[in-house]
Amino acid sequence: MDMNVVQVLPAAAGAPSDPEIVRRVRAGETALFELLMRRHNQRVYRVARAVLREEGDVEEVMQQAYVNAYTHLHQFEERAQFSTWLTRITVNEALAQRRASRRHTPMTDRRGEQADSEESMETLRTPDADPERQAYSRELSDLLEEAVDNLPDTYRVVFMLRDVEGMSTRETSEGLGLGEEAVKTRLHRARALIRRRITERVGVAAAESFQFHASRCDRVVAGVMARI
Repeated sequence: MDMNVVQVLPAAAGAPSDPEIVRRVRAGETALFELLMRRHNQRVYRVARAVLREEGDVEEVMQQAYVNAYTHLHQFEERAQFSTWLTRITVNEALAQRRASRRHTPMTDRRGEQADSEESMETLRTPDADPERQAYSRELSDLLEEAVDNLPDTYRVVFMLRDVEGMSTRETSEGLGLGEEAVKTRLHRARALIRRRITERVGVAAAESFQFHASRCDRVVAGVMARI
C-alpha cells in the first residue's frame, strides 16, 4: 500500500459520526472541522476534479468549498448525509469556478477547446491513434483517468461519482440535483464512450484512480484551518 496516498475509511468504531462532529463544531470546537475534511477529502477532490478536469484550480475550489460548508454549517440538516450536502457545495463551487474561467477565455480559444474536445473523443474511438499516448497509458489507472477526462462534462461528473467514487444512484442524484433516471442515462452513455478494454477492468482500476495524496490533504486542511 502506498503510504503517501490518503486512505478513505469509514469512521472507526467509537469515532464521532459526521452529525456529531457538526454539532460540536457549531458549539465552538472549531478544530474538529479538520476531522471532517480529512474524512471527506478524497470525495471532495474527485468531485472538484470531475467538474474542472484541470488540476490547476482543484485545490483552490476544495478550500473554498470547505470554507463555504463551514460558513453555512448551521444550514446542514441531519436528516441528510453530510457527505451528500458537502458534494452539492463542491459541485456548485467548481461550476462557479469553471464559469468564471470561461468568461475570461477568448472566443477563439473556446472554439479551439471545442475542437480539442472533439479530437479527444475521436481518439477514444480510434485504436492506436497516438503511440506516445498509448505508451504513457500502459498503467490502467492512467488510461482510465485520460478516458474520463475526455468525456463530455455532464457524463464525466456522473461517471466519476458513480463508478470512481462509488456513490449510489440516489446519492449521486441528490448530490448533483438530478433525477435518478437522468443519472442512470448519463452513466450508461459515459460507459459507452469509454473503450471496452477500459470498462472491462474499471472495477479494479477505479479505486486506485484520482488519488488525493497525503501532502495535498495536509495543504488543503492547513489552508482551510487558517481561514476559519
